[in-house]
Amino acid sequence: MASLQILSKSFPAWVFFCYCCCLPLLLTSSLPLKGASTAHHVCRLRKINFQQPYIRNRTYTLAKTASASDKDTDNRLIGQQLFVNIRESNRCYVMKRVVEFVVKDVLLTEVKNQYPYVEEVAQFLASRTSELSSCQFSGKRDHIEKNLEQMKNKMEQLGENGKTKAIGELDLLFDYLENACTDAPKKGGNKKKN
Repeated sequence: MASLQILSKSFPAWVFFCYCCCLPLLLTSSLPLKGASTAHHVCRLRKINFQQPYIRNRTYTLAKTASASDKDTDNRLIGQQLFVNIRESNRCYVMKRVVEFVVKDVLLTEVKNQYPYVEEVAQFLASRTSELSSCQFSGKRDHIEKNLEQMKNKMEQLGENGKTKAIGELDLLFDYLENACTDAPKKGGNKKKN
């Protein structure tokens, strides 16, 4: 106590005391506990983004238009198979990666001139992945990469129809992204018939 009384008489010494003793305590009290996940808050989107009728209608109309041209009714690119062996806490990260792939390798290719609303939907989805830029997986990455690779390979095997199928499933992509990444996820995805 005597040392505090001496320090209080000298302003520079008091500042030094606070800097050395108090500041580290304040900083460490705001950090997460060791082993605590910080991914949860960065892997969340605001539900309001998905409640805008305009973009939902554009996305669903685009999907419906493309699915009319889809010749393959046996395969599905977007579905529960993306979440096989994936922890619930990593589902948003998986959807972020799927959306990044679909935007870059499907929507922003030559198909953007073949369907209505492609650029608007691509911009909406790109904005969501931008918001999720800090979202990272936790644990092992193997199952995530395997599931994503299977989806990409399936699309590649479908050839010309692969991109059509991906666009035809944008309504599913929209729903799965909403379910996996918003604060109050709904149970399951949109049950779409082939």
